[in-house]
Amino acid sequence: MKYRKLGNTNINVSVICLGTMTFGEQNTQDEGFEQMDYALDRGINFFDTAELYAVMPRKETYGKTEEIIGNWFRERKNRDKIILASKIASKGDPGDIYWIRDGSDKLNFNKKNMNEAIDGSLKRLKTDYIDLYQLHWPERKVPKFGILDFKYDPNDEWVQIEEVLHNLNTLVKAGKVRHVGLSNETPWGVMKYLQISKEKKLPRMVSIQNVYSLVNRVFDVANSEVSIREECGLLAYSPLAGGRLSGKYIGNKKPQNARYTLWPKRFSRHHTKRGEVAIEKYFKLAKELGIAPATFANAFVNDRPFVTSNIIGATTMEQLKENIDSIEVTLSKEILDQIEDIHLSDPNPCV
Repeated sequence: MKYRKLGNTNINVSVICLGTMTFGEQNTQDEGFEQMDYALDRGINFFDTAELYAVMPRKETYGKTEEIIGNWFRERKNRDKIILASKIASKGDPGDIYWIRDGSDKLNFNKKNMNEAIDGSLKRLKTDYIDLYQLHWPERKVPKFGILDFKYDPNDEWVQIEEVLHNLNTLVKAGKVRHVGLSNETPWGVMKYLQISKEKKLPRMVSIQNVYSLVNRVFDVANSEVSIREECGLLAYSPLAGGRLSGKYIGNKKPQNARYTLWPKRFSRHHTKRGEVAIEKYFKLAKELGIAPATFANAFVNDRPFVTSNIIGATTMEQLKENIDSIEVTLSKEILDQIEDIHLSDPNPCV
């Protein structure tokens, strides 16, 4: 395994991070335990979760993923071996999450929500601290989850960034959180958080968790420079475009228990005709190179200069092994040039 610094901290996290959002929905607790055991054996010391999980979000499974991780900590007695990341949900997307605290419209980053959210997560995770606490998505209206254009709403109300940082600072001072990070954030948002934290001596955002894959490289456009120059590295999620880059859906296949088989109308950004064309090209290239398509797609993400860690996810052990195997693959300049040719023929077909 390879390791990189988490932002400007002294924490080394594995370049492969274990994503856990399937635990409690597509994966049972026993399967989750097996994945976590295997990941740890392969040198992964970084796990990512969220209060919202399992996915797809629903009242019956809210917090279930954190509970499974907490049960694993209790049984294995190895909390100290894991750099644990979780997230607090806010209002708006993804849909009406009325079952979290006071409900969607009141679900913001004020002190009340922060305190209730962290205490709930700590209880489910059976720990007294979280290493990286992230804002799952901005409370204000921004382009995210497959939307590119910013649409200004003069009536948009949101807890101001300085107040959010003060609320997070309370959690840090209480010892409940070690470091803080962003997710699904814009370049303006990252820079504003960094500016205010410096001016007011408040907790500094050490990472940003945004979507990144061969078929969605929007992060390259502006956020990548911010990540590198400001030491706020990318925790890349959906590196396989929800599993589509593995090739298992090519030809309109519907594999059992797979995400798009179970929820065909969700994640529409990964269902474009342009996306299917690009995915088939990358699939073909991986096969020509003798690399498993999932391993190939993850290897590309691993070595991007702004990536701190690549958040993989799997529902089977075979998938998990292929994803982690990507750490052993280095793509040559010739291969990267071939990838760039495909990318430039139709940039970002899955957004």
